[in-house]
Amino acid sequence: MPEWLVLTLAMLAACVVVVVITLVRHRTASEDEDPSETPDVIEYMTMWIGVVYAIVLGLAIAGVWEARSAAQDHVQAEAQALHEIDQRVRVYPAPVRDRIRGDVNAYVGHVVTKEWKAMEDHGEMTERGSELLDRLRRDLTDYQPRNDFEAQAYQPLLDQITAADEARTARANATSPTMPGVVWFGLLTGAVVTIGMVFALQIRRTPRELVLAGLFSALIAFLLFLIWDFDAPYSRDTAASMEPLLSLFPHARG
Repeated sequence: MPEWLVLTLAMLAACVVVVVITLVRHRTASEDEDPSETPDVIEYMTMWIGVVYAIVLGLAIAGVWEARSAAQDHVQAEAQALHEIDQRVRVYPAPVRDRIRGDVNAYVGHVVTKEWKAMEDHGEMTERGSELLDRLRRDLTDYQPRNDFEAQAYQPLLDQITAADEARTARANATSPTMPGVVWFGLLTGAVVTIGMVFALQIRRTPRELVLAGLFSALIAFLLFLIWDFDAPYSRDTAASMEPLLSLFPHARG
């Protein structure tokens, strides 16, 4: 199911629930009930519950957004390190240079065509990707420079393969959701309590109040969806993309 459809259904469901509960509550209310006589303490509690929940939502959104940005940075760092290897190795003899560049292309091609799909579907890396990166490292470290010019390029190449390995490790650590289950429990419970306090204010069935209550519930549903969408850095519509790899290695898709 497309994620925009999930968002639309969630917001509509939140609005429908509020309207239905309001109508049912209005029908079952006693005849002598006066909605204007809401105790001041309830209004005070509703205000502070809304403020506290808004702070929690803001912190959660900031956390998942930071995690998503970091995930994109990992991809950028990995792509740049591999690109540096591909360019700096030109000082090596043709057979060595071609072999190392072939290793780079094989690794990037695997990440783009196979490993990224595994991260999206299963939240894990592939063993084949680790093997290809190890092969690239071996080809770089096993070569003995024949002159000073090649020796000057040797250490920077080792630094770049280390940077690529670190970026891959960071990418692997970022494949799982960033929000713990207990946080989701708090967010969902807080949403129920916050929306429930709207009914504690004894809203009436006027179009204005129903529209405001529905929009308020839809806004909370949208913010929760936003957190859920950002929670998986390498999947869903707003996920970190493989664009850095494709921009530096345009033929990686094959």
